[in-house]
Amino acid sequence: MSPEYEIINYKRFRPSIVANARLELLHTGMRWAEGPVYFADGDYLLWSDIPNNRILRWVEGGGVTTYRYPSNNANGNTRDRQGRLITCESGGRRLTRTEYDGSVTVLADNFQGKRLNSPNDVVVRSDDTIWFTDPDYGILSDYTGDKAESELGANHVFRFDPRSGTLDTATAEMVKPNGLAFSPDESILYVADTSISHDPAGAHHIMAWQVVDGRRLVEPRVFATIEPGVSDGFRVDTAGNIWTSAGDGVHCYAPDGELIGKIQCPEVVTNLTFGGPKHNRLFLTCATSLYAIYVGERGAQRP
Repeated sequence: MSPEYEIINYKRFRPSIVANARLELLHTGMRWAEGPVYFADGDYLLWSDIPNNRILRWVEGGGVTTYRYPSNNANGNTRDRQGRLITCESGGRRLTRTEYDGSVTVLADNFQGKRLNSPNDVVVRSDDTIWFTDPDYGILSDYTGDKAESELGANHVFRFDPRSGTLDTATAEMVKPNGLAFSPDESILYVADTSISHDPAGAHHIMAWQVVDGRRLVEPRVFATIEPGVSDGFRVDTAGNIWTSAGDGVHCYAPDGELIGKIQCPEVVTNLTFGGPKHNRLFLTCATSLYAIYVGERGAQRP
């Protein structure tokens, strides 16, 4: 068994891992890496280096190049159902879409006439709606954005409908909403609250919200408490397990919230995504590096 694995529940975690797979260092030299997104049709990965104001591109056997600079301190990334890049711009305080010709379309930069805080992480639902978190991290200092006061006065989870151009609040009840992902059947939206980052008594857990009519979030419950560290970003596999960043690597939670195993990592993991031709390679962005490891499950969100 690879030394990176820590098995907590053998029966439940063993099918999710590849015993002889090792954690591979793919690239290093970032200041704070985030937002990995895999492009299956091109077999490459994009991710953000937020303080360095750039999006990087990794190709198997081809090394790393700069995909976009400046990036408006891009943070979270994903793809829409048409394969276009969707980006949370922490510095730009907006949600954008990169078109097929490379041009950038602003999808949302304000709510009811007030500027967004600093869009952080994003996921696309099967009905094409785009759900993203908007905490205040990017406006708290000049490191990952531009220091400013919040115009909204609250940190939201938003739902954007690209067909109508409508931006709605899914919830404003979380202190610092961060990573998010849908369950495989999209009946649950998992959202991390990482307010312990600025309050010793704050949250470091993942909330599970029931999705009603594809629009509203109701019946919140604490799905899992992350320790050490926080759930900065996570993804769900086809079996419903949640693979999340944590202070000591990646934690894997079964659909009922049981911590079943871990992947140890030499750096703090910030986010992750599934990729590779079979969608069974877990790419990890860490504080300064990009890693990958093959696992026994496939990601639920298709690239």
